[in-house]
Amino acid sequence: MEQLAPNTTIHVKIPFSVSMRQPDKFRPASTDNRAVFPWARHLWHRPACVGEMAGWTKIQTNQPLTHKLAQVKHIIEGKLPQEPTQNSAAVAVRLIEVDEDSAGQRLDNFLMRHLKGVPKTHVYRIIRSGEVRVNKGRCQADTRVEMGDMVRLPPVRISDKVQEKAERPAPAREFPVLFEDDHLIALDKPAGVAVHGGSGVSFGVIEQLRQARPQAKFLELVHRLDRETSGILLVAKKRSALTKLQDQFRERETGKTYLALVNGAWPVNKKVIDTPLHKYLQADGERRVRVTTVDDPDAMRALTLVKVRSHFAPRAMQGLPAMSLLEVTIKTGRTHQIRVHLSSQGHAIAGDDKYGDFDLNKRLPKQGLKRMFLHAWRLQFNHPATQERIELHSPLPVELADFVA
Repeated sequence: MEQLAPNTTIHVKIPFSVSMRQPDKFRPASTDNRAVFPWARHLWHRPACVGEMAGWTKIQTNQPLTHKLAQVKHIIEGKLPQEPTQNSAAVAVRLIEVDEDSAGQRLDNFLMRHLKGVPKTHVYRIIRSGEVRVNKGRCQADTRVEMGDMVRLPPVRISDKVQEKAERPAPAREFPVLFEDDHLIALDKPAGVAVHGGSGVSFGVIEQLRQARPQAKFLELVHRLDRETSGILLVAKKRSALTKLQDQFRERETGKTYLALVNGAWPVNKKVIDTPLHKYLQADGERRVRVTTVDDPDAMRALTLVKVRSHFAPRAMQGLPAMSLLEVTIKTGRTHQIRVHLSSQGHAIAGDDKYGDFDLNKRLPKQGLKRMFLHAWRLQFNHPATQERIELHSPLPVELADFVA
């Protein structure tokens, strides 16, 4: 091999930029009879990325020449060694045209739909760096995309763990339908099923519904229900329907009424609970909510209306106290609002494992109640396309109806 003099810099103009640079102090050749470039202290290369800047990689210098030549050969031939902890499923730039269902969506939310498994921090990083473009221009996370916009998505890599999860999608499942048209679906969600994956849950209603309806271009949750709560759940089939329905929930233009069985005889004259709530995390990281005062800086106003449907006398033989079946309408949609408000009045929901009467809960399964008695019974809203007032009802599930029969 031809010897290169010290103080020599080599630049190779190929799809990758290569530079070999002598350090400040000349290092003598290795004495272990292996040929090395003692002067090539830094060798940098970058992968081609459709003409755009990518990350630089440093090659160590205390390696044999044969290894370094192999590294250079990779660079010159446009080959890069695969990283063992990364998945190369997404290695090319993509151009996506915004369709009608995505029009009006924030750019960050649009990207998260198309970059499944990519951490949010990375999504925001590629927006800030300018790697994401809308109609060839730089953009911000809160930019609203419009129909016909062309969004450039840079190459991204996801971990093997995320890729493996993507290759094992949620099992397809249809749920009982109370109402459906071209704009929305009203499902009758069973208890024990999360509405979406997360917090230790791999998948929920929305993931299973998408798998059951692969032809559907757009399916998004309008609102949420707790995992152990059954009843009416809205899913939007169009972006326009989603925004209009969520606006109604936010502006308190919907009517949401639940059926709840509580311990004790609820006083008939107790009709309004207007007590602020405070959300916090326990030592184990689990989310909890408690009532608080109006001067609490983290207080969130919560308004609940209560109507007694029926009272039940104590059942001493079964070890059950007096109980009340309530119609509970919420004017605000705070986390665990009904559960915390009713418990704060001394009448916890039967079967509630977070805010309930734990001693009573132990006796309930023997009497046939093996879940929390909270059911999203009635929902009123304006249809997002026709503005017609819709009122839906979900009958009590069999296991709840039988308990109060």
